[in-house]
Amino acid sequence: MTGTTEPFGARLRRAMDERGPLCVGIDPHASLLAEWGLDDDVAGLERFSRTVVEAVADRVAVLKPQSAFFERFGSRGVAVLEKSVEEARAAGALVVMDAKRGDIGSTMAAYAESFLRADAPLFSDALTVSPYLGYGSLKPAVDLARASGAGLFVLALTSNPEGGEVQHAVRADGRSVGATMLAHLAAENAGETPLGSFGAVIGATLGDLSSYDLDVNGPLLAPGIGAQGATPADLPAVFGAAVRNVVPNVSRGVLRHGPDVTALRNAADRFADEVRTAVAAA
Repeated sequence: MTGTTEPFGARLRRAMDERGPLCVGIDPHASLLAEWGLDDDVAGLERFSRTVVEAVADRVAVLKPQSAFFERFGSRGVAVLEKSVEEARAAGALVVMDAKRGDIGSTMAAYAESFLRADAPLFSDALTVSPYLGYGSLKPAVDLARASGAGLFVLALTSNPEGGEVQHAVRADGRSVGATMLAHLAAENAGETPLGSFGAVIGATLGDLSSYDLDVNGPLLAPGIGAQGATPADLPAVFGAAVRNVVPNVSRGVLRHGPDVTALRNAADRFADEVRTAVAAA
């Protein structure tokens, strides 16, 4: 498995234009395994992950495995994750690893090498990261992503209620912490075409965000579509002029249709069509 010299932003823009701007999560938590009639063990994990990849990796722009649900099974679970990433990328989907790593110095560099080094077993097209040790703490990941043609999605305005106490806090300069993260990303992406490789995670359930400048010239990963209550039709009102760069994430809304492969495909296609329609109408 190798990296690529073409930047993530360019590859993502092409995938979104060709396949539609949809990200499907791979979230094999215990309750969902049970709904599929699978045991909460490595065999169930592998069956679940392979089924999702088989069903949608050849048709959606992005797959986003949540690493925690694999890591909880130890080395055998991580081996399943490695295989899922490899098979998803081979089928043409871009893989965003949802690991939300965040640390400082050599530790951040080691996290980056785990997912962003071109020859790493878990190399992914992009990685979710937390900037709340200071945006500068992400520099090892930013540098390695640039070198390997990968990208980052930085937690900026998340949909969980607890996030507001940090992200909406106002700095001495009068700007909120979330807005500061968006400004950093805009600087990272300055001059990049057709799309920068450094994106933000912004909840689709947050409502009117017109007070924030979401035009970071990069992708906006938007969880919250489906089971969390947001719909594709809500996207233009939340993201405004930046809606064309939104990558809506759907997990349970698609995954609950498994383990039937055809039902999973139909659900993913339906969400992708609804997103296309919403973006076209904006």
